[in-house]
Amino acid sequence: MKTCVQARFFRSQALPGNTLCEALPLVKCKLVNERCRMKFKIIMISILCALLFFEARIALCKDSFSELNLPSQESSLSLNEVINRVEERYDVPGFTARFSQESTIKDMNITDTAFGKISVKNPCMMRWEYEKPDRQIIITDGKKLWVYRPDDNQVTIGKFPSFFGDGKGAGFLSDVKLIRKKFSITFGKNRSNYYILKLLPTDKSLDLSLIYLSISRKTFDIVRIVTYNSYGDETGIEMSDIHFTQKPDDSMFDFEIPEGVDIIELDG
Repeated sequence: MKTCVQARFFRSQALPGNTLCEALPLVKCKLVNERCRMKFKIIMISILCALLFFEARIALCKDSFSELNLPSQESSLSLNEVINRVEERYDVPGFTARFSQESTIKDMNITDTAFGKISVKNPCMMRWEYEKPDRQIIITDGKKLWVYRPDDNQVTIGKFPSFFGDGKGAGFLSDVKLIRKKFSITFGKNRSNYYILKLLPTDKSLDLSLIYLSISRKTFDIVRIVTYNSYGDETGIEMSDIHFTQKPDDSMFDFEIPEGVDIIELDG
């Protein structure tokens, strides 16, 4: 661009201005010189505008590039700092959220999906209300576990530690500090909007072999949980519409068995 503008400028200066001035009256000569100066000003203004526009484009591109990449403050967070921020975020009496769940049994190539809402009260109290495709309520007060299927007129009773203890079954949501206590944690392949934490249980079991957590960079909410068992079966849970409440009602985490329902006792 610069070479082209300079060429145009030098060509304008090469016009027969001096020869023309000698042949014209003094007034016309001054007029021609004034026009030359005006052309020079116009060219210089054009060059200046072009440079300002070019610099503005560079600045815009830099801003866009910085938005595509990780913010400098967040990208510099260590693993321990990310875990601290998550623990601070969940250091509240409880929370509620919507969830969608997709479960895959690898050997049988079967995938099921479900939707509902979750309520949590620290420590160790949870209520999972499945709304679709089948109604089901999973409730625990930290000691007992109830799984109620109203359409089947059936309730299953068990113990919390056997099914949610040590963070199993997304049980760590009711006590986020279990993540640090019960898992070996490393960064996974982070994404632009999320930190990915890879959790390996310190105590191996058939029920749980690996967990991936997606952590919002903006809020440090846990927005996705993917768990694997030793058979390669996968369960993914997406969290949305998360609300941190102040005083969850204890009655939500207790269950009174309706009369006439079938009762199944779980071992463990």
